[in-house]
Amino acid sequence: MPQQDRKQAVIRRADRPGDLGWVVMAHGEAYARQFGWNTDFEVLVAKIVADYGAAHDPAREAGWIAEVDGRRVGCVFLVAGDRPKMARLRILLVTPEGRGLRLGTRLVEECLAFAREAGYEQVTLWTNDVLTAARRIYQGFGFTLTDEERHRSFGHDLVGQNWTLDLHATAANPAPAAEVAPTAPSADA
Repeated sequence: MPQQDRKQAVIRRADRPGDLGWVVMAHGEAYARQFGWNTDFEVLVAKIVADYGAAHDPAREAGWIAEVDGRRVGCVFLVAGDRPKMARLRILLVTPEGRGLRLGTRLVEECLAFAREAGYEQVTLWTNDVLTAARRIYQGFGFTLTDEERHRSFGHDLVGQNWTLDLHATAANPAPAAEVAPTAPSADA
């Protein structure tokens, strides 16, 4: 591939001005375009981001941004869960401009590495069954479906799913070989 055609992709911490606002905007726009979800979803993401921005513990919680050629194209967050050794993977997203570069996989990989370093034993997430590409990434890392429930949210009838990963059992689990486009986020509560 000629040098000018190569894209420079990086994963970095979500710690620059504009990062948190971009996460909310990108989710709202991507989900409206791809799934027809209404602004209720954007409100959910805004709450998750606001809670993180207002009171996260940097030793135990972090967010990441994926960039291609200096432009934000993806994100993921890891926050403390309801129990001391449990974390939650939240709001994974790769925009259409970032797809096909394995950024969803790289974001989840970064998130899980941080979870292990922070001493978590388990990572959970909530998503919806229509987010098939994101689910494939989670399954590739060893997440297992623990339960699902029908609900009406974001203007649609959906099936919410809870997934769990035991970090001790999957310490040597390799990342998925390929990422399937389009990558959609884990729309979690």
